[in-house]
Order: sequence, then C-alpha cells, then structure tokens
Amino acid sequence: MSASSSNFPARVQPTTVSVDAAGPIVLLGRFFFVLIFLLSGPRQFLGQSIAYAASQGVPLASIAVPLSGVLALAGGLSILLGYRARMGAWLIVLFLAVVTPMMHKFWGVTDPMMYQMQFVHFLKNVSMLGGALLITQFGSGPWSLDSRRK
Repeated sequence: MSASSSNFPARVQPTTVSVDAAGPIVLLGRFFFVLIFLLSGPRQFLGQSIAYAASQGVPLASIAVPLSGVLALAGGLSILLGYRARMGAWLIVLFLAVVTPMMHKFWGVTDPMMYQMQFVHFLKNVSMLGGALLITQFGSGPWSLDSRRK
C-alpha cells in the first residue's frame, strides 16, 4: 500500500516503535497501570477500610475486603513483573468487576459533589477494567518474566 492510497497525507506516515524501544515503554505502562492496586491493596486489610465497605452494604465485609486486597496485590504484582500477567489481569478484572458497582454507586447519591466524585471513581475503574481486559488478551509484552519463558 503506497502512502498516497492510505488515509494519511503523503508527508505524514504512521510511526511504529521498534521492539527494542517497546520494552521500557511497556514496562513503564505496566508500572503506571498497577501502581493504584499495589498502593491501595494493603489498605484493604485495615479496619477502617472494612468498616467503610460495610457501611456501603458490602456483605461479609470482614472477609470480602481483605480478599479484595489479596486480588489487587496478587494481580498487580503479576502484571508488574510480567509473570503470568494474563492471569494477574483476570484477578484485576474480577476485583474491579465486583468492587466498582459496590463501592461507587453514583446513581444513588443525591449530593452533587459526592455524585461527581463517585461518578469519576466509577469511570476510572471502568477504564482500568478495559486496560486489564487488554492485558488478558495481549499479555505483558517485552521486558517481562513471561517473555523470558518463550
């Protein structure tokens, strides 16, 4: 396909990143993606986090909240290291699919500021869910423990 027959003007060509350059970029992307899970996961073992979840109607919060912390930490570390990252991403998918509608019920909030805050948190989680689903399909990329096993 020539430049003139593509959707790009003649002087603008799409660029690709070499495999060598992709390694550090993908590693940095994995780090940024999992940072929230690695930093918030340990907080799921605190009494105040369990109490807040219980106040939001989470059933068996004393079990469910620490379990969600295990999912977040295990999935986050798996993705960061690129060790069985697809499985780690499925752990994050499970975490987000359960936590998002339980903890960010913007549709039931009447205060406009709280509504906006919960709406943003809900969409943030949906966005991260999309990223995790991509990892379940494409894996961890170069510069990962998974890529060394091939």
